[in-house]
Amino acid sequence: MAYNEKDLRSKAEAYLKAEREPVFRTEVEEELARGDWEALFDRFYTSLSFGTAGMRGVIGGGTNRMNSFMVRKVTQGLSEYLMTASANPSVVIAYDSRNYSDLFAMEAALVLAANGVSVYLYQSLHPVPMLSFAVRYLQTTAGIVITASHNPAKYNGYKVYWRDGGQVTPPHDYSIAERANAVKVENIKDINEQSARSKGLLVPVPEKVDEAYYHTALQSLRRPSLVQNSPITVAYTPLHGSGNIPVQHLLKQVGIRCVVVEEQQEPDGDFPTVELPNPEHPKAMQMVLDLAKREKADIVLGTDPDADRLGIAIPLSPKKDEYRLLTGNQIATLLADYLIEADKQKLAEKRPLVVKSLVTTDLVARIVESQGGRCKDVLTGFKYIAEQIADLEGPRGEREYFLFGCEESYGFLTLPQVRDKDAVSSALASVEMMCYWAKQNLTLQQRLEQIYERWGYSTEAVFSKDYEGASGKEKMASIMANLRKLKIGELLAGKKITAFEDLLDGRQDKFPPSDVLIMHLEGGDKLVVRPSGTEPKIKYYLFFTAEASERAQLEKDLPSRIERYKAALS
Repeated sequence: MAYNEKDLRSKAEAYLKAEREPVFRTEVEEELARGDWEALFDRFYTSLSFGTAGMRGVIGGGTNRMNSFMVRKVTQGLSEYLMTASANPSVVIAYDSRNYSDLFAMEAALVLAANGVSVYLYQSLHPVPMLSFAVRYLQTTAGIVITASHNPAKYNGYKVYWRDGGQVTPPHDYSIAERANAVKVENIKDINEQSARSKGLLVPVPEKVDEAYYHTALQSLRRPSLVQNSPITVAYTPLHGSGNIPVQHLLKQVGIRCVVVEEQQEPDGDFPTVELPNPEHPKAMQMVLDLAKREKADIVLGTDPDADRLGIAIPLSPKKDEYRLLTGNQIATLLADYLIEADKQKLAEKRPLVVKSLVTTDLVARIVESQGGRCKDVLTGFKYIAEQIADLEGPRGEREYFLFGCEESYGFLTLPQVRDKDAVSSALASVEMMCYWAKQNLTLQQRLEQIYERWGYSTEAVFSKDYEGASGKEKMASIMANLRKLKIGELLAGKKITAFEDLLDGRQDKFPPSDVLIMHLEGGDKLVVRPSGTEPKIKYYLFFTAEASERAQLEKDLPSRIERYKAALS
């Protein structure tokens, strides 16, 4: 491929003038010296932009990378918007265990301070849910978390939260993005740490904020006496992330024995024991499963680096020598079932609201609505669940209260005081749930089977295809355009399309316009297709349902049915 060497050199040299961190400068300087134009093209063919909730990218030098300069650039734009949103703006900043997270957090803090924005900065790594809680508790204008959540080790990111504790939504996200993407190097303000602290513009987050979060999580227990000093063992892995201290602290507070994977307990942005630090992936949970077998654990928990995702495994026999990893939909199903059952006395006063993403199993809705609750579908992204919670602070709150929020991608929330997915308090809720059903002489697996018998069997398959590099976006757009040509009555994977919803076509009013397709097919199958909002991939969600009596046949046919869909969508 022919590269415009003069243009690349110009972009690289401009970046080098703006970047202060030697580690990122050196990468670019060495490639310039070698004349490695292919590598330089990938670093500079575009610039990471502030999207609908922030910025995420591969760590390294260049405008198409996560580095100190890009963090400072985006923070300058955020600062400018904050000055229009509040007379005395303030921000609280957290960071996880990823490489350079602490550096990026400090860079963001200093740019904000240089612009006259008051900053609370955590002195140690903290998870996403505790940052969300802190925004509300401290009543700051906004919050920032430096994290790339569950992505591979080479990534880091920058997520922005608004004063309600949820990730920024319109109009704030668009306004921040417009300013952040337009910032010029010479307009980035600067102050050193000593000056920022001496002026009172940079202060630590008070310890009382953590204490308040822990108190709120403990108060959310429906049956605390069942949990307190329960003679059970929890096996846990934080996957080298920020969940370690808060999860262990809460379990210790209720007197529950927790054993932790020693090799995965300490923060490490290289995530040396896993390919991907994501409890969705079975390989990431292998070490904690091995520990569970040795310790005969009653339940197995895993959290991702920023502790917003929760994975669970349960024993399959009283011997506890074999465990089953639950899917995100199964965890959502069990928690929704437990929480609405635990709150049945409240139903006479207010109606419980459960909010789920449109790609989360409809079994949750069947459980909730059959018992007097309401289940609301929203677009993928926990900020949309947060919007529904915020809506309850108005007149709707006189009739309804927030019970539970869930996403199939292992995101759960039981605390309305937090406005993002929360693996920490959800871990505690899951232990309570297990203790309750154990008191009824039921395992979680047995309770799941009872749910299928009563509300029908549901299962699903999720797969995705990656489209990296400069041509990836064009390819993704082309695929979505071709799928939009499908019509009701046509066949897909040998099944007739019975209903087709395009959330971009303006003909539906259930959701805001979004690049999402929903297809219902004969036999009850459902397909949802959406490009990821944070990664260069298209995700495909397949849903299958059957009456309990037809479950065996569905499970037998399932592998071949899934393969037919994959082939048709390839």
